[in-house]
Amino acid sequence: MSQQRYSTQRIDHLGIVAGICKEIDLSGQIDEMIGPTGRKVTVGEATEAMILNALGFVGRALYLSPEFFHNKPVGILIREGLTPEDLNDDTLGRALDKLYQRGVTEVFAKVASHALDVYGIKHQFYHIDSTSFSFHGEYEDERYGGIRITRGYSKEKRPDLKQAVVSLICTYKSSIPCWFEALDGNSSDKNEFRRIIKRYVQQLEEGEDPYFIADSALYTKENIEELSQVKWVSRVPESIKEARDLQERVGIEEMSPLPQEGYYYKEEEVEYGGVRQRWILIYSKKRYDREVKGLEKKINKERERAEKKVWHLANREFEGVEDGRREIDQIRKKLKYHTVRYHFKQVRHYKRRGRPKEGDEYEIRWKVEGKVEEDEDKINKELSRKGKFILATNELDREKLPAERVLDGYKGQGVSVERGFRFLKDPLFFADGLFLKNPERIMAMLMVMGLALLVYALAERKLREQLKRKGESIPNQVGKPTQSPTMRRVFQMFEGIDILEVKRGRRKRRIVVNLRPVHRKIIRLMGKEVEKCYFLEE
Repeated sequence: MSQQRYSTQRIDHLGIVAGICKEIDLSGQIDEMIGPTGRKVTVGEATEAMILNALGFVGRALYLSPEFFHNKPVGILIREGLTPEDLNDDTLGRALDKLYQRGVTEVFAKVASHALDVYGIKHQFYHIDSTSFSFHGEYEDERYGGIRITRGYSKEKRPDLKQAVVSLICTYKSSIPCWFEALDGNSSDKNEFRRIIKRYVQQLEEGEDPYFIADSALYTKENIEELSQVKWVSRVPESIKEARDLQERVGIEEMSPLPQEGYYYKEEEVEYGGVRQRWILIYSKKRYDREVKGLEKKINKERERAEKKVWHLANREFEGVEDGRREIDQIRKKLKYHTVRYHFKQVRHYKRRGRPKEGDEYEIRWKVEGKVEEDEDKINKELSRKGKFILATNELDREKLPAERVLDGYKGQGVSVERGFRFLKDPLFFADGLFLKNPERIMAMLMVMGLALLVYALAERKLREQLKRKGESIPNQVGKPTQSPTMRRVFQMFEGIDILEVKRGRRKRRIVVNLRPVHRKIIRLMGKEVEKCYFLEE
């Protein structure tokens, strides 16, 4: 009689990740583009493995994937017949090469487009932004097929490191990416946003006419002129004189309240860059209070610096008044909120020592006595702009896109693409362990990171929608019910879930252990593909 043998494998939250990958046919979509490679692990399966590694939140580098999978049920998560040893650095590296050769933007667009179709996701607004990823190591400052790893404006505040730039287009009020592009490390948003939007529009289905939302980097004469056939919403830079004039000219008493609490607006139709458009001046009470506090700090700091300079100046003597006046003027030029009132005091220096007598020879020198005072006109002018910003759109139909929708769409940027970048730059995410020497593989790996964000965001959206649809909730970090959990929180809840494998001869049984009622609820809400990973005997 054969003896029973027992072993365990750790699945934790990875069944959710794998289930979403299966639901959107991630590996199938990639393999359809790449074609057969003759290798045991397809490029699509290798990509799924990297996504599982990335969303394992363990910070392992790429070449440590076999170590990551050594105690994971690879057959359940990816495909029966695969082993951890199959997912070695050679397999994954070659997969990255294939992804690069096929075109990382094209591969990402196909997977994302199919995913949005599967979930029926369509939005009126799309957000576009970019961020930089810094790399340790020496990279030749030359183009490698697609991008140049080089120094540029570092959004990570690491000007000492070379970098690549990633641009994403995400759906409205979610971090679901629908477009990915890797760019040179010194690329400029002002130039790239225009090109990316035009490229994205080319692959939209007929009848789709979304609004693209971006920060002030999009708003240049060249961009809005070239994007005249695309609907857009952008913040107007305050460096534009007409924008500053509008902020200073219109007071809160002339503005109308918006449905959003604490917001007021006034809009005008203008022409800029040869394009007719609406400028919507927005005032926010909270923003005003915050900016006024910041202004007060700046005023106080400037006064302290100026008073110190004037004090030092008062201890100097000048041969002539003009010399002192030039010094005062130098101080004044650097003052934004103050001015210096001053006068000169004559100082006599006698050539003979001792008490001076009438008729003694002397020379005259000058000392300046100054006082730093607030420039009320400048400060009031600055205050008149506080709490205000201008949103522009080339949608002239106010009924089709009212001011409150413009504001709502713009504010969604904070919970859309910016949230996606925060996710990608989390120290626990795979990016922190990215040590690839080949720039082509870097491009492909950045795309895989974008796919991981796609899977994560889709899982979060699905769970939240299901909870609300069925009127259910799960506990948050402090035990209170919520219908809007983060997937990070859900992943934490699934820690410690194992698969017990019992073998007797050729017979094998798999039992998922440590599943609690809350786990079962989440699994059922996530759908059949996730259920297949956990409910092995049900």
